[in-house]
Amino acid sequence: MTPPQRQRRSPQAGPAPRPAGPAGDREGRGGNPERLYVVAGRDGERADIDLVTLIVARSPDPPPAATPEQAALLRLCVAPLSVAELSAYLSLPFSVVTVLLTELLTAELVQARSPVVRKALPDRSLLEAVMHGLQRL
Repeated sequence: MTPPQRQRRSPQAGPAPRPAGPAGDREGRGGNPERLYVVAGRDGERADIDLVTLIVARSPDPPPAATPEQAALLRLCVAPLSVAELSAYLSLPFSVVTVLLTELLTAELVQARSPVVRKALPDRSLLEAVMHGLQRL
């Protein structure tokens, strides 16, 4: 049995391939890709937010004036999520997410919760009470 022969495609057979730009992965999502400075806004002010700050939406429904990125943030933040998770889910840099969250914080659409900081050493009186309780057993 002989293998099938490959047929050459003529250059006019299909549309010309478009060169991939710097936002080539965003083009496949439909619509025109936005530059990050357009998404982040003009002033670029940022709240004091770090990667482990938890963000919770006060209302899951975005307002009509919200940008698509802000609406996506509000939909994701129904349950508490860290800023690092939001950045990963939206495929946006941390700096852009902090600017978007700053706008939502000033509009009081989301609430930022700082992570629980544990003490380096537990309280000595608590340890003594536990030790005395174990000795009585």
